[in-house]
Amino acid sequence: MKEVILIKDGEIALKGLNRRSFEDVLKKNIKLSLYGLGKFKITSAQSTTYVTPLSEDFDLDEACERVSRIFGIVSFSRAGVCEKDLDEILDFAPRYLAEQLEDIKTFKVEAKRSDKKFPYKSPEICRELGGKILEKFPHLTVDVHNPDAVVTVEVRDFGTYIHTNPCRGAGGIPVGTGGNAAILISGGIDSPVAAYMMAKRGVKLTAIHFASPPYTSERAEQKVVKLLKKVCRYSGPMTMYTVPFTKIQETIKDKCPEELFTIIMRRLMMKISERIARDNDCSALITGESLGQVASQTIHAIGCTDEASDMVVFRPLIGMDKQEIIDISYKIDTFETSIEPYEDCCTVFTPKHPRTRPILKYVKQAEDSANFGDMIEEALQNLKITNINQRED
Repeated sequence: MKEVILIKDGEIALKGLNRRSFEDVLKKNIKLSLYGLGKFKITSAQSTTYVTPLSEDFDLDEACERVSRIFGIVSFSRAGVCEKDLDEILDFAPRYLAEQLEDIKTFKVEAKRSDKKFPYKSPEICRELGGKILEKFPHLTVDVHNPDAVVTVEVRDFGTYIHTNPCRGAGGIPVGTGGNAAILISGGIDSPVAAYMMAKRGVKLTAIHFASPPYTSERAEQKVVKLLKKVCRYSGPMTMYTVPFTKIQETIKDKCPEELFTIIMRRLMMKISERIARDNDCSALITGESLGQVASQTIHAIGCTDEASDMVVFRPLIGMDKQEIIDISYKIDTFETSIEPYEDCCTVFTPKHPRTRPILKYVKQAEDSANFGDMIEEALQNLKITNINQRED
């Protein structure tokens, strides 16, 4: 029995003259995501992308699971394929959908006749197939308003495709169509969600992580790698740059006012991240900040932080409350990893009373007096580079 995956584009349909380039990137991302599952072919026609297995060992169940996480897809269906012949359709559809039809009570049939040469019109197909299904499954009744399942028959140029309710896709636009940006990634709940949300808008990600051994452990860094592997299931592969930050943080503690520890640390992170981002052809930085969540995320603190970099900073979580962010972290399966008890460098030397309304003039004076220039250059010379793949194993 021949089966395929039918994929429906989302926002790509609105891209006008650029639509073809978006479709090409989507097909490239599908090919990358399905690598290792067996031989298959990807084609596009009539506003639909087809994934056709070419080998018997192709894992269609896993393929559907991976397709569900590819940005740029609004919905997809696992469909059986038969000839463009009414008798063949009436014989094939009840057999192919038998397992699904046994477990429901109501259904309706919808037909889409893209091939206008097919001699039967859509209402005739619906009537004939509906009658055949009722004959084969007498426990069913027709409900045209709120059925348990919609049996869909698509008569297209290359054959007839039979499926039930489509599965919801990840939405968004294909990764790689929205430019490049660097995500400042910690081991917390917020930054992996921010990475996911920017990937959904087509952004290809580079990750930057700050480590401060011995205050942070190797396990804390591995926790970040684990989080990024989960994000990569949606975003595709990325490179992570780990910045040695111990010397800089110790200098902040020794030479800067305690109430400014966090804001100066954030500013230095932005300066270092901008250098790494530009070296990787990135046009923006991404953070997981949410307005007012902590002292370093007030309007005044964010303003001081932004002044340290000339690069655009995206904050996709800025208007969300914590529960909204947690809900997304559950959706993308990062929450349980994020709450593992390994501290990141953002918790090192946390001041007892951080300033929530810092004044830029005094922040810069404290920063300049500590003279971090050489330490920044040293950190950039000793980056650790890790390639993160979308597979969890």
